[in-house]
Parts: sequence; C-alpha cells; structure tokens
Amino acid sequence: MASNGSLDILIVEDNPDDLELTLLTLADFKLTNRLHVARDGAEALDFIFRRGRYADRDPRDLPKVILLDLKLPRVDGLEVLRQIKQDPVARTIPVVLLTSSREDRDIAEGYKFGVNSYITKPVVFEEFAAAVRSLGKYWLHVNRPPAPGAA
Repeated sequence: MASNGSLDILIVEDNPDDLELTLLTLADFKLTNRLHVARDGAEALDFIFRRGRYADRDPRDLPKVILLDLKLPRVDGLEVLRQIKQDPVARTIPVVLLTSSREDRDIAEGYKFGVNSYITKPVVFEEFAAAVRSLGKYWLHVNRPPAPGAA
C-alpha cells in the first residue's frame, strides 16, 4: 500500500499466479511498497473513486499508472476503464490493459474507451517479467503525466 501520497501503481488482477509474477517483477524495481492491489473491478472502482472502505483515502494519492486485467469478477476491466476515462480527474491516469485476451473485439473496445496501451500477457515467465519491467520503466520513469488538477 502506498503512503505519503506517492502511489505508483494500481494493479487490478484476479489471477493469483499473474499477480504473484507481477509483484515479483515489480519487487526487482523496489516498487512493491508503492502499489495497491485490487482483486476485482468493483474494488478497483471503489479505490479510484474513494468509496466504501477507501472513502478516507487521500484524494491526492492517485496511481501514476493502472495495470488493469480485462476479465475480472464483479465489474469487468472494460467497464472499469470506461468509468475511469469518463471522470475528469481519473481520466488523466494512464491505464494499461494487461490481459491474456487476444480478441480483436477486446482490443478495439479498450481503445474505444481510452486505454493508453493494450498488452497481451506472455505465457512464458521470462517474457511476462520483461513486459512488466518495460511497463514499469516507461510509465514510472519515462512518461511525463500532467500535474494533478492540471487537466
């Protein structure tokens, strides 16, 4: 969990194996103390929009990037994406769909709703780790987002 308004990554992932691999890879970057995990779409929306158990969360503590799975329980990833991109504050957060779906329809819908990047999860661990490392490096160190409240 993040502290002091410095959340880097929100991971929205229901598959325990994929989550573990993502966390292990991010641990190599020393980013595991600056992330939050949501295990379904409803929890992700509650976190982002400060509802339910997250109502007291600091509104400045927005993630620098959201890694969002597509096939989620309760609320699917496309609906999470749609709600994020419709919100005047949250829409500036880069969202990366990191999913096993290779369906053209899912890719098209993701971009229709404003995803910043669509990445298909590699099956091989080394490839998966390399993809997560590249995502972390780009979105946290190379990309320059707008200042909070500037949008």
